[in-house]
Amino acid sequence: MQRKPTKPKAGFKKPGPKTFKPPKIESLPEEMRLNRYVAQSGICSRRKAVDLVKAGQVKVNGEIILEPGYIVQPDDVVSYQGKDIKPESKKIYILLNKPKDTITTLSDEKGRKTVMDIVGRTIKERIFPVGRLDRETTGLLLLTNDGDLAQKLSHPSFKVKKFYHVTLDRPLLQNDLEAIKKGVELEDGVISVEGVDYIEEKPKNEIGIEIHVGKNRIVRRIFEHLGYTVERLDRTYYAGLTKKDLPRSHYRVLNEREIVMLKHFT
Repeated sequence: MQRKPTKPKAGFKKPGPKTFKPPKIESLPEEMRLNRYVAQSGICSRRKAVDLVKAGQVKVNGEIILEPGYIVQPDDVVSYQGKDIKPESKKIYILLNKPKDTITTLSDEKGRKTVMDIVGRTIKERIFPVGRLDRETTGLLLLTNDGDLAQKLSHPSFKVKKFYHVTLDRPLLQNDLEAIKKGVELEDGVISVEGVDYIEEKPKNEIGIEIHVGKNRIVRRIFEHLGYTVERLDRTYYAGLTKKDLPRSHYRVLNEREIVMLKHFT
């Protein structure tokens, strides 16, 4: 007795000849401006990239382009400091507990130790620090190749929270504490803080301060204006991130929850 052929099950596809699939070609996002291209290449934030372009440090097809709004074409070759650059497809977010005597730059012409000497040995992608901590200041520093996020975290309008543990050369007087709360007038204007107080169960020369202003050496300048010397300055909190389980001079990659939280901040 001849068997009837069975019908193929639903969803079953008869195997056919293998077809060639061309490799995917990465293309630039539509209308990518030159400053964003530089930022997404892991050089710096978009804001800083504008300055680099205007300063003539970026070339397109071998020619200096001074217009940050130049639209980069898919076949353009963009270079910075003599090296071709391309937007990083993989975003990296590194949290470093910066040690003392370390420069917050990509390199130093005087040969001093930089934060890149700590993290650059193991991270293949080009990354840069978000904002700055001066050489003597320790604590939390974010490094990334996400130029858009760096731009937002650095901009004053987003009021990113930063907490510092300050150790002074002598106890802070109560009236000086109140003066800081009201706002201290420096040479570049009145500086407002979001919070300042003595640290519980610590001597009166140890102060906690929250500030959103990102001006150079701003915490040191506040206390120096009132006649104090800052002996130690440590950033203990940055944009929702803390130093928990992160010893000095160590760093770690942010987890997915922390990355989402950072982007929510902005």
